[in-house]
Amino acid sequence: MTSELLVALMLLALVAGILSGAHLAAVLGTVGVVFGVIGWGWHILPVFATRVYDVMTNYLLVAVPLFVFMGFVISRSGLAEDLFAGTEMISRRLKGGLVVATILFGAIFAMCTGIVAASVITAGVLCLPSMLNRNYPKGVAFGAVGAGGTLGILIPPSVMLIFYASETGLSTGRLFAAAYLPGILLASLFVLYIVIRFTFFEEEPAASPDKAIQPIALGGSGGSGTIAAAEKTTNDGTDGGGARTATSAVSFEADRSDAWRALRSALPLFGLIFAVVGTIIFGVATPTEASAAGALGALVIAAAYRRLTWPMLKASALETIETVGMIGFLIVGVLAFTSAFLGIGAKPVVSNIILGISGQPIVILLAMLFILFVLGMLLDWIPILYITLPVFMPIVDQMGWDPLWFALLVVVCLQTSWLTPPFGFALFFLRGIAPPGVTYFDIVKGCFPFMLCQLIGLGILILFPQIILFLPDLVMSQK
Repeated sequence: MTSELLVALMLLALVAGILSGAHLAAVLGTVGVVFGVIGWGWHILPVFATRVYDVMTNYLLVAVPLFVFMGFVISRSGLAEDLFAGTEMISRRLKGGLVVATILFGAIFAMCTGIVAASVITAGVLCLPSMLNRNYPKGVAFGAVGAGGTLGILIPPSVMLIFYASETGLSTGRLFAAAYLPGILLASLFVLYIVIRFTFFEEEPAASPDKAIQPIALGGSGGSGTIAAAEKTTNDGTDGGGARTATSAVSFEADRSDAWRALRSALPLFGLIFAVVGTIIFGVATPTEASAAGALGALVIAAAYRRLTWPMLKASALETIETVGMIGFLIVGVLAFTSAFLGIGAKPVVSNIILGISGQPIVILLAMLFILFVLGMLLDWIPILYITLPVFMPIVDQMGWDPLWFALLVVVCLQTSWLTPPFGFALFFLRGIAPPGVTYFDIVKGCFPFMLCQLIGLGILILFPQIILFLPDLVMSQK
């Protein structure tokens, strides 16, 4: 069989396996082994083992479980509740303030985790009840949680950026530095969409008398933050007839005091994250060393606030083992697939197809991003990176593009995969925490405008590369 036919059959077998509902790692591994044997014979099997061994002994990837553990400790310790209280205070004067607070919380909490699952689930548990109690549309509420949570795959310490650096040899520090401004750009576009929507196209909802807003109060030394007494006023601090009451003024002052206390309690988290990421960006420590310090720092902060308990520590450790085990299982499958995929001659076949589309570099770039976008509807980001980067990077070199600029375009494009049906993983996380009466279609519909904001942000980054390149060129001399 020709290479073109083998590549086509292999991709068709992959799609059929995914649609069958089988585990993704099993599908990738099975397809890889079958077509590897067809194309190369049985002597390809040692190649699989060698590639898995190379990845499992990669020192850089030791940072992944440590960053994951750091994120779960912060998520489980209750410090996230204090952070949400602070973001709610900052944004309450804006139209759609509670939704904006959710997006800001997602963006900030993303810096504490680096993994989307923890960001989306934590934001959903904390923010969804408040938004639904205030009668925000279900789609907006779930879309804000999903969009804010998916920033965890972009804003450092992003696990995806670590894998990208491992696969391409790019500097992790430069990737981290390059990701901050795109992350801020996307968060700003999300916030702008919400403010415009509730300023010009939709009325700001008010809480029903029987669905009082539940402001978050600090938990003190007794553990994680708890829900305080209900505030029976609407978002603008007025009663049902529109008159500002003395009670609402007192309540506002109390809320402001609690919110600033919440912000102060979150300052150690900011210090931890910027210390961890800063040491990587400025070359003080390797990502592995910084991740170990970050994990220890998260434990110290939790202990300082009297929130380091054995059940919390055990749950964080178990969740880390489950997450890293899932990633490892997926890597084994995807390495079998990519070894066979490249071995049967896929790299020249796919490269020739992409380069033959047009002689215009922008068309070639859009074709590559479109491939990533479509794959994101079907696959997780790990197999997408391992399958496409060996094919795409030679094209990037041939076109003369900055590999750092292209890297962030890839990451932002793959961020949309978390919100695109049918297999957007953030959609399934949201469905798992949704209350009765919320359908999968409600969640998809609510996430769609935020996905458009992501694509707009991607377009801006294509047109203005300096948004990506400015910060790494400013703080790092390495090219």
